[in-house]
Amino acid sequence: MKPRTLCDGVQWMGAIDWNRRLFDSLIPLPDGTSYNAYLVRGSEKTALLDTVDPAMDSILKHHLTGVDRIDYLVAHHAEQDHSGSIPYVLERYPEAVLICTPKAKVMLVEHLCIAPERIRTVEDGETLDLGGKTLRFMHMPWVHWPETMVTYLPENHMLFSCDFFGSHLAMSDIFAGNDPYVFEAAKRYYAEIMMPFRKQIRDHLKKVRELACTCIAPSHGPIHDQPEGIMAAYEDWVSDRVSNRVVIPYISMHGSTEAMVNYLVAALAERGVTVQKFELSTTDIGKLAMSLVDAATIVIGTPTVHVGPHPSVFSATHLANALRPKLKYAAIIGSYGWGTKAAEQISGLIPNLKVEVLGTVLCKGFPRADAFAALETLADAIKAKHALL
Repeated sequence: MKPRTLCDGVQWMGAIDWNRRLFDSLIPLPDGTSYNAYLVRGSEKTALLDTVDPAMDSILKHHLTGVDRIDYLVAHHAEQDHSGSIPYVLERYPEAVLICTPKAKVMLVEHLCIAPERIRTVEDGETLDLGGKTLRFMHMPWVHWPETMVTYLPENHMLFSCDFFGSHLAMSDIFAGNDPYVFEAAKRYYAEIMMPFRKQIRDHLKKVRELACTCIAPSHGPIHDQPEGIMAAYEDWVSDRVSNRVVIPYISMHGSTEAMVNYLVAALAERGVTVQKFELSTTDIGKLAMSLVDAATIVIGTPTVHVGPHPSVFSATHLANALRPKLKYAAIIGSYGWGTKAAEQISGLIPNLKVEVLGTVLCKGFPRADAFAALETLADAIKAKHALL
């Protein structure tokens, strides 16, 4: 794509990555992504805000054709999908000064081998006058690294929010509008990347609210030209509110655990409780993460492998612990052949989840009447807790 004018003196200079399907060798990208960079021209100075992933630096090079001078290069975040092309820009524009937070300076020197003398650090609230365009820098640590900041352009009521409010989404449309497709991608992005820092983001949201932005330009995905929608969505996601929903990640080796899961799903449905189940050998972990954003309860279903939980369940439980969703309740169900410590080991894997454990239902071999009766009791307990939400 070519550079796109957002308003007078502001251009999008990013790259659309339609084909990327994995991020950090971990996060699925079913819809690709984008790396957004922005050029802000004042009457006296010009600033480039962020760069692109090094794999697509040729696109940024093409966009910069005809840009004779860059005075400032702003690095909101040191992760390479934003900062990776900084060395090229600094080489092409030897007069450019790299702007970042003090914590980011250390990271950029360490990760990208940037000469420290090319870097100028800015404090929270510091401003930079470009001539009719003012860049106001706001530190926002843990959105989602400790060195992150955002930039506000008051003349245009525009916030350049880096990963905050972003989405891994490749689109030809530059603006999000109120497209539900964009909001689903934004929820996935929040779930996979931002959710562990829910409390810090809640505080940062209050600061953003005070700006009265009319446009939020993130580093991934479309630009929010109607920002109230994404702001309200984030305020809901970071709140303490949970929904009448149970999430069941599970795997079954010989059908016993699956029989238990299916029985519990039916029992909960009869009681008016919404259930989402995820078979872990085939599921998209992004979908699982999204389901955890506002679920009240997680029920982990596992067979026993060498006394402990199945490795896929181990991995999913570790993921849930790392994401720190606002779950309130948990339970463990599953089967075993001769002995098990699955419940004890799973409990030890989730210290970050401040949940009340509602029960454990483990059966030897295929479930029978006593196991199904225990699942009915578990369903009753879940319904009773959800009635209090």
